[in-house]
Amino acid sequence: MSSSQRGDDTPVLITEAEPSYDDQQAARRRKYAIMMSLRIPCLVLAVLVHPIWWLSLAILAVSIPLPWVAVLIANDRPPRKNEHVNKYQHRWSRRELESREHRVIENS
Repeated sequence: MSSSQRGDDTPVLITEAEPSYDDQQAARRRKYAIMMSLRIPCLVLAVLVHPIWWLSLAILAVSIPLPWVAVLIANDRPPRKNEHVNKYQHRWSRRELESREHRVIENS
């Protein structure tokens, strides 16, 4: 059943090309902004749960490495694809080819 028969108009991916550099950079910027925007709510939440000191410390402990992790993720490009090229693999060794009988045609 094709996509038009199902009523699905989403395009079909027919290539294994990587997203463009601009698309990759936009995705990394979005991840960075999300992670950095989580830091302030973590700090505010730690202040609000101040009477429960261990929970406040746990929230602070989570918020401390957020900028470092955000920078690492923002600067990390996706890994390159490991391309497997379909190459011809010969099945016989030279010895096997030469050991067979060969038909010889002589010119007279």
